[in-house]
Amino acid sequence: MREINIASVIVSKRKEKGLTQDALAEHMGVTKASVSKWETAQSYPDITLLPQLATFFNISIDELIGYMPQMTADDIKRTYQKLSLAFSKKPFDEVYETCQVIIKKYYACFPLLLRMALLLINHSMLTQVPERQVEVLKEAIALCERVRNESEDVWLVKQANSYEALGYLMINEPVMVLDRLEDTIKPLMSDEMTLAYAYQQLGQNDKSKHVLQASMYQHLLSILGAAPAYFQLLAGNQEKFEEALKRFISLATIFNVDQLSQNTMAQLYYAAAQVQAINGNLESCLNLVESYTEICTKITFPLMIKGDYFFDSIDEWLKALIEADGAPRSEKVIKESVLLGLTQNLAFNEVKEDVRFEQCIYKINDYIGGK
Repeated sequence: MREINIASVIVSKRKEKGLTQDALAEHMGVTKASVSKWETAQSYPDITLLPQLATFFNISIDELIGYMPQMTADDIKRTYQKLSLAFSKKPFDEVYETCQVIIKKYYACFPLLLRMALLLINHSMLTQVPERQVEVLKEAIALCERVRNESEDVWLVKQANSYEALGYLMINEPVMVLDRLEDTIKPLMSDEMTLAYAYQQLGQNDKSKHVLQASMYQHLLSILGAAPAYFQLLAGNQEKFEEALKRFISLATIFNVDQLSQNTMAQLYYAAAQVQAINGNLESCLNLVESYTEICTKITFPLMIKGDYFFDSIDEWLKALIEADGAPRSEKVIKESVLLGLTQNLAFNEVKEDVRFEQCIYKINDYIGGK
């Protein structure tokens, strides 16, 4: 990240032109002492002189003051990771204030604002105060609104719309979620198939395979990602719930999703266990809690999605996808949320005294560091 550093710019540009401080001072109508102070950062040129000085050096005012209102993709990635780690080690409000400083400084850097919105969404629960959590989520929503309204990047606007809807969902404003997403469900139009066939016609079968694998991978995780919400809808119909669970588990097993995306499988098992607990099917609930525990305690960090023997042509695509999305939350926060999901969910009250449930809690405690 670049800071305002007009002093070094003036020195550099003056020397490039082979000028002395006297010559520059004469051109600008100031004293040599003034130029000397500019170059040693003891003072800055009067704001009215900036256009004349920038024109003299044939650079923009932004270049003159050494300020870049944008971050590079690598800067954004490092900033996200640094702040995510800080949230796991420092008081929430301290890290939040740091976030605010960065946001204000780079308020025109829309990729950064979008990442900061995601950072706040992912860590808002750390406030542990409902009212404060809502404030943080509203800040994230406001950042998404700015990106959506101001950015000309279609992909950023789409992401901002999705994150904004998620924020509204988390503060229990479903009407706003519908306003953002209701019109996004369109009839299926598979550009991937068209693209894959075009590559085949050109004899570029490797590229065709890559496109099709990326499409299948996304659809696979999308289907299984919808399972937790779908389970909740079927909670009152045990027969249909059992059928849905069987189908989702079968699909996940066939494609070895426990190796591709551990987080996806953990959420599926957790949601299914919760429904079975609510419905009083305690044996099935415990089986699912054990599956949830097994998958969670095998999660490796950094948390990521992976390819395998079948999905063998999308490694670079997955790498770019992970780098674009960034780490969702710190390792500590993720691990502790695994435990809290079981110990603080009232749905599991009926099985909390069961030895199998207690063994799961023991395994998770051991996994997060023996707390």
